[in-house]
Amino acid sequence: MKQTCLHKASRYVVALSLLTLGCASQLFGASKEAGTYRLWYDKPAENWNEALPIGNGALGAMIFGRPETELIQLNEESLWTGGPANLNPNPTAASYLEEVRKQLFKGNTAKASMALKKMQGPDTHLYQPLGDLIIRSLHQGTIDQYVRDLDLETAMATTRFTCDNVGFSRELFVSAPDSVFVLRLKADKPGQLNVELRLDQPLRHTVVREGTDLVLKGKARVRNTGKSQQYEDEAGMAGMFYQYRVRVLSCNGKVALTDSSIVLTEGSEAVVLLAAATSFNGFDQSPVKAGKNPEFLTKSRLDRLAKASWSSLYKRHIQDYASYFKRVSLTLTKAPVPNLPTDKRLKAYKEGQPDPNLEMLYFQFGRYLLISCSRPGGIAANLQGIWCNSTNPPWRSNYTTNINVQMNYWPALPLNMREMALPLIEQIKHMAINGEHTAKNYYGMDGWAAHHNSDIWAQTNPVGEGTGDPKWANWAMGSPWLSQHLFEYYEYTLDKAFLEDVAYPIMKGAADFCLDWLVEKDGKLVTAPSTSPENSYYDKNGREVEITIASAMDMEIIYDLFTNVIKASEILGVNMEYRAMLLDKRSRLSPLKIGKKGNLVEWYEDFEDVDPRHRHVSHLFGLHPGRQVSPLIDPVFGDACRKTLEMRGDGGTGWSKAWKINFWARLLDGDHAYLMYQELLKWSTLNNLFDTHPPFQIDGNFGAIAGVGEFFLQSHLSELHLLPALPKAWSDGQVTGLKARGAFEVDLTWSAGQLTKGVITSEKGQLCRLRTTTPLTIKGAKAIEKVEKLQGVTYYTYRFPTKAGKSYKLQQRNK
Repeated sequence: MKQTCLHKASRYVVALSLLTLGCASQLFGASKEAGTYRLWYDKPAENWNEALPIGNGALGAMIFGRPETELIQLNEESLWTGGPANLNPNPTAASYLEEVRKQLFKGNTAKASMALKKMQGPDTHLYQPLGDLIIRSLHQGTIDQYVRDLDLETAMATTRFTCDNVGFSRELFVSAPDSVFVLRLKADKPGQLNVELRLDQPLRHTVVREGTDLVLKGKARVRNTGKSQQYEDEAGMAGMFYQYRVRVLSCNGKVALTDSSIVLTEGSEAVVLLAAATSFNGFDQSPVKAGKNPEFLTKSRLDRLAKASWSSLYKRHIQDYASYFKRVSLTLTKAPVPNLPTDKRLKAYKEGQPDPNLEMLYFQFGRYLLISCSRPGGIAANLQGIWCNSTNPPWRSNYTTNINVQMNYWPALPLNMREMALPLIEQIKHMAINGEHTAKNYYGMDGWAAHHNSDIWAQTNPVGEGTGDPKWANWAMGSPWLSQHLFEYYEYTLDKAFLEDVAYPIMKGAADFCLDWLVEKDGKLVTAPSTSPENSYYDKNGREVEITIASAMDMEIIYDLFTNVIKASEILGVNMEYRAMLLDKRSRLSPLKIGKKGNLVEWYEDFEDVDPRHRHVSHLFGLHPGRQVSPLIDPVFGDACRKTLEMRGDGGTGWSKAWKINFWARLLDGDHAYLMYQELLKWSTLNNLFDTHPPFQIDGNFGAIAGVGEFFLQSHLSELHLLPALPKAWSDGQVTGLKARGAFEVDLTWSAGQLTKGVITSEKGQLCRLRTTTPLTIKGAKAIEKVEKLQGVTYYTYRFPTKAGKSYKLQQRNK
């Protein structure tokens, strides 16, 4: 079939004169206000990093917006290689631990490292693409008035253009309530909608016609390497079945199916549905022998929508999505949105043009992404969320537990998306089960252990396969760090049943492992072996070394875990003797140290880093996401953290800059935190606003917006600190819907850098403690006010009881 709509860049005649704010409303079918939270472009995506993401948590799509041959790249959250994890893949591992420790304490780090590699196990499995939906236009002509966009308020992507004076549109969304991808194709003249739909997939597959459906089905590979083409294993346990099914719901023209395509002709509107499923049936179940039936799942999802319409599907989709997205609003400017495509706005921003609307857009885009890739009942968001086009993705698109998967979920609770945290909690529950075997088989220890990487099968063993660098492969602090998310969920929700039934047993299991992992040296409890992901140092002899004893990060993570388990035990009134023992052990942990340069010491001794500007700043865990270090607790250690960040610099990968946003916010330096936000937007953001390592990693998107939340509200020190790190550049604004520990919701308005009014809503009737630099009147409460001066700053603190469901209005008063 000969080519149709001309699509070379030189043939695009974009009617920019139409794109004033007023005319844009007619062209896009969107309100003037909707433009604030809208990504739009005047040309199709040239590559995957310019395509626009949509998703419902389980099913994701990247929309390229190509008029002639549209490419919609698809993912399904559970499509991974392999099968249930081998729980004892290195039976001799435990026999090397004593040798590792012996050599470490002797200072023979090279021999310790060699022995440590013998304790490694297999790498994780890989997240895989589901396939492609290709829409080929059969209408020939020249493209004009081209626009594609993604509206964050509706979670819908749209492509519009004219071809020989015929207007065409493609509207796409992925519905969570109906579990389908929905596409509406329209032409503004009768009989002019003529397209062919095809399916494709880089993995081995077949495309078949089944009644009125076109179906692509296949089987994932069994091995964990991107180069392997093995689709069967001897035990018949691995290799997931998958399929996606396309059906025309309605069409006012002709519909014809072949064995490989669906052809729509002589119409002006059609609605197409796509359902996808795999045989995944749980982290510990064979997808082959005990898997779900993807054919039944896809067919039943489409069958139950036989009488649906575009309007009914869209209505359910909007009701569901808006119930999450509209919980939080942020206003930093009343200036109109610049009349430029998003990529050109980003370019201007990089060149120094202020654009607070772009900063607001990026913030809400991050919330949009988490809502779109992590839903209750689903799989946790991986390194790329749910969007991945490679059969051998970077870092396997897995769960990297030394910062990345945790960063994915930093915004979930404070930015009012707590339901989106539930998939991570499920992943942690699965890892705790497998991690018990890892702790026992690899170390002969109690509790549960997790290491650098995991996957959908909840793998917990040290990775590296005997050749991995121990500075990442053998890091063993996964279980205590992940446990922090369980206690955080309790602190934001005060769900005591969750604390008792879910969080506390898993946290205690992580503490049990840490108690066995700790050893005594010079009267202090230390970890050995220890690393500081993923850095290395020069020892006293000038040798490059990657393992140590009692890295600062290890001790901070264990301190955090013990503190949370102690507090949970007090809340639940259980395990008093165990609590007392943890208090004693915590007091004996190897302490934090300040180095000769005024920095927080990363290693057991004050060694020089091999890379002083390393992207990881692991030893500041106690500052963020921990709460051991704060300028409000101990200014000396706060200053040491500041010095450390100054030495590390403001560069790094996208996620590294995102973490630095949070660090600087916790240091109450809003201007430097804002500088890092700008740096991330300028140098670590792709044209579709995805964060880049490079390549694309979604954690930077999530870490950055969590940091923005810390500008306005911090609650990690058992008080609600209002506007603790407000940058001067955002001197006027409003934010609503933020969440705080203690089950509070917070709305704030400020002017000239000072809080002017706010609302605190108490969900559970807890005692409320506030900290602010602005004196307040609190309506509806009898508050106890105190004034204190810390590091030259005058703070007003308030304490008052609350009632569940009641709101308390804050009003600035004269000093």
